[in-house]
Amino acid sequence: MINAFLTYLRCELSYSAHTVLSYGTDLRQFADFITGKVPDRFDPASITTSDIRSWILSLADAKVSQRSIRRKVSAISSLFNYMMRHHGLKANPAAEITLAKVPKSLPVFVRPQEMEEILGPPATEETLPKAFLPLRDHLMVLTLYSTGIRRAELIGMLDREVDTTRRELKVLGKRNKERLIPFGEELATTIDIYRRVRATATGVRAPEYLFVNPDGSQLKPHTVLRTVKHALTGHTLASRLSPHTLRHSFATDMLNNGADLPGVQKLLGHKSLETTQVYTHITYRELKQNYQLAHPRAQKNQGG
Repeated sequence: MINAFLTYLRCELSYSAHTVLSYGTDLRQFADFITGKVPDRFDPASITTSDIRSWILSLADAKVSQRSIRRKVSAISSLFNYMMRHHGLKANPAAEITLAKVPKSLPVFVRPQEMEEILGPPATEETLPKAFLPLRDHLMVLTLYSTGIRRAELIGMLDREVDTTRRELKVLGKRNKERLIPFGEELATTIDIYRRVRATATGVRAPEYLFVNPDGSQLKPHTVLRTVKHALTGHTLASRLSPHTLRHSFATDMLNNGADLPGVQKLLGHKSLETTQVYTHITYRELKQNYQLAHPRAQKNQGG
């Protein structure tokens, strides 16, 4: 039943491979708890609310975070909803589970002056790395920061969908939704130079994907993560050094420099405006901090 549900998520609802993998991990963990790690004994129709509560207690005893527990229970609830719609299950035993709300944390981002240090001077033939891998890695960081795309979108970006003349690229986002993203002159220049170096280094004139390994193959997620972490280490106070941190940085800088919220929502590919609104809290926090540091009356009121 779990495999059928995962196939439904992937093929019918067009969930990303990463999301399907996460659902599968959580559901199989639950099945192991219920059956004592005997998969053939797992019968979702026999699960009770008490079973789910027992699992939650075991997760809490194992020091699993409240955020992770909420995600796992959500995966179970989705499985039962699927069974109600497609396999005649009468009720969802997870529907009676109430969990404490997890306070939302503000996204981590890299400050503009830190990004200036990370990226260096504007791109030219003279300033960009000459070797393929350093150039590719620089372009990877620049693309993530300049467009706000997700790691999976960067990895899956087709070479033919990146137009440096029109300065726009197309990515395939969550649930297979395409979106068109404009970009600036610096990114266009860097891509043009990278393509020339890539052709020489890989021997492939027109690879399927924009970002490739030296043998022309598609990148792996861990390669992007390692590249971003290496680029950011020692140059930022951000607590998390990941591709998603650069996505947060893109959104924050756009809003701080006057972009409207619906426009940033479309660029990020958010389904809900509420998801994008979290960045307005960041910009307000920055504004408040700047006020406290700069305004003479604010300084006087801080005691002393």
